[in-house]
Amino acid sequence: MSSTPDVAVRSRLAPSRDVIQALYRLIAVALLCAALTALSDVFFTTNNILNVLRQTALLFLMASGLTLVILTAGLDLSVGANIALSACLAASVMKTTGSPLLGMATGIGCGAAVGFANGILVTALRIPSFIATYGMMWMLTGVTYYYMAGETIHGFPPGFRQLGSGYLLGVPMPVYIMMLFLFIGAFFAQRTVWGQQIYAIGANPVAARLSGVPVERRLVLVYAVSGAMAGLASLIILARINSAQGDIGEELTLPAIAAVLVGGTSLFGGSGTVAGTMIGALFLTLVLNGMNLLQIHSSWQPLVTGIIILLAVWIDNRTRRSDA
Repeated sequence: MSSTPDVAVRSRLAPSRDVIQALYRLIAVALLCAALTALSDVFFTTNNILNVLRQTALLFLMASGLTLVILTAGLDLSVGANIALSACLAASVMKTTGSPLLGMATGIGCGAAVGFANGILVTALRIPSFIATYGMMWMLTGVTYYYMAGETIHGFPPGFRQLGSGYLLGVPMPVYIMMLFLFIGAFFAQRTVWGQQIYAIGANPVAARLSGVPVERRLVLVYAVSGAMAGLASLIILARINSAQGDIGEELTLPAIAAVLVGGTSLFGGSGTVAGTMIGALFLTLVLNGMNLLQIHSSWQPLVTGIIILLAVWIDNRTRRSDA
């Protein structure tokens, strides 16, 4: 029987290929920027670029933890509902105690607890991740609406609001947070044994288990991380819009999944990078920003996003067939 490090070494092949694919996606981003610059006088302005970076940061934070889940060939459909509950609980704690730190701990802790519960459903109860997290999504939505009872919580301390709306050296604070977690996520996924085990599980869970990888524990870990990142994203949203209500995360799950897929992470697992997800988030943000600048009706945005997702999955299928 081979050892765990052997699986990790073999799984390095996927990240190496993913780096090359990420370069192609960066070229696509550059071409899109060039096209938008030619079509709109507003696109290449400081205010618009900073707005694009801020929106990219928020989408990346939602999608970064989800990347690890999809790397294991799983799926987390509860991200948006998790953000809503985490944001509402964090807002409530902040208003009740007056402590931003306690509110932030509540938001991240709630997100991580939901992710941990997802992991237990998938591993201990053997429920497919799609069904487990879909059911969790509806449960969280019900709990959030019951807890909020149609009320809105607003007005948070200025120090907390700096997380979402503040600037440092002229750059929005969420961008710094994005870069921090981009580094942490990339290092964890591609430079640690645990990260390599996640790739191995996605590539072949049976072989990974036979090689000594604690598959169940790693799956619980990735779902907990995905939940914790949803909790963190909820804090950035709170700090940005300065209010919390029951439907705050209703439309956030699909854009997060789209960023992961457009970034090159395979739905079949074992292939993808956190950096690729950041590029995917940037590409989607640029597309929507460009449509707004060109005054294309907002009803077309879901259609365009859906086409991009289908293309990303089609390209992934073609790539897998060519590698087979």
